[in-house]
Amino acid sequence: MLTRRRLLQGSLAALPLLLIGRSGGAAEPLKISHQFPGGSIDAGDFRDRLCRKFALEVDKRSKGALTFQIYPNSSLMKTNAQFSALRRGALDLSLYPIPYAGGEVPELNIGLMPGLVTSYEQAATWKNAEVGRAMSELLLEKGVVIVSWIWQAGGVASRAAPLIAPEDAKGMKVRGGSKEMDMMLKAAGAAVLSLPSNELYAAMQTGAADAGMTSSTSLISFRLEEVSKHLTTGRGRAYWFMLEPLLMARSVFDKLPREQQQLIMQVGAEMEKFGTEQAKADDKLVADIYTKAGAKVYDLDDATIKKWQRLGRDTAWKDYAAKSPGCARMLQLAEKTF
Repeated sequence: MLTRRRLLQGSLAALPLLLIGRSGGAAEPLKISHQFPGGSIDAGDFRDRLCRKFALEVDKRSKGALTFQIYPNSSLMKTNAQFSALRRGALDLSLYPIPYAGGEVPELNIGLMPGLVTSYEQAATWKNAEVGRAMSELLLEKGVVIVSWIWQAGGVASRAAPLIAPEDAKGMKVRGGSKEMDMMLKAAGAAVLSLPSNELYAAMQTGAADAGMTSSTSLISFRLEEVSKHLTTGRGRAYWFMLEPLLMARSVFDKLPREQQQLIMQVGAEMEKFGTEQAKADDKLVADIYTKAGAKVYDLDDATIKKWQRLGRDTAWKDYAAKSPGCARMLQLAEKTF
């Protein structure tokens, strides 16, 4: 008796190999898109490396049944379009800063809420805590699966004057990275810019931005030391933590055999250790790079973190919770991770 797979392979034998289903022997590569600079599996932006390591390991363990094509630098589609594409099934996977999707799903703005997450240890608890389960369920409803939970601390690069404490922000043009971060900066007296981190270099180079808040890895990968004289790091302590998970289109995920689904989730979970280790390493490396470039480097102390956290709580947290019952519940669950 012929198996279903053999019947499928036989019926499609005349078609080009790329059109054979993913349960067949020659699968069409799954597309992984992200906005970060491309490199190799051993060198470059760790987020690109994580995608490559994930792809290699799944390919190996599936014996070639699942293969991948990586598209760095938003080369497949523009940065902000990737989440919508995942929801529609027009893109297979993306390593994506989750608050970028806050315009479509307001609850996701919690992925970069000032002062809500202040350590990698706290961030690591989200996945299995109530807030993580709530976020996973919400994303599933929206057509997206979280494959890997990746958190990054961030800092501030600035052109002329340092941005360390809230009082330093007055009069500066700053990219915060999320609606909530921008709201806190406005309360501190800054003008804000909304743009992806891969557009920050040009904005600072032209003077459209005086300072940019972004992850340590982006501060390195986008070479912002070339246009900065000051750096406030995220090493040790930070009020800027962003969730940048590896996401997959649910419509694509659901069509895979169960064993392939399990493999994707297993390898995705294994990548989280690599992500955390590399994010922490970049928190330290960024200080060395900026120092060598001639910039002055500053670290945050507990008192300064608390200043930002109080300002964030009075502005961004309050506004977010007032958006909807869903946002209020998500914030309440997140506060349980303190």
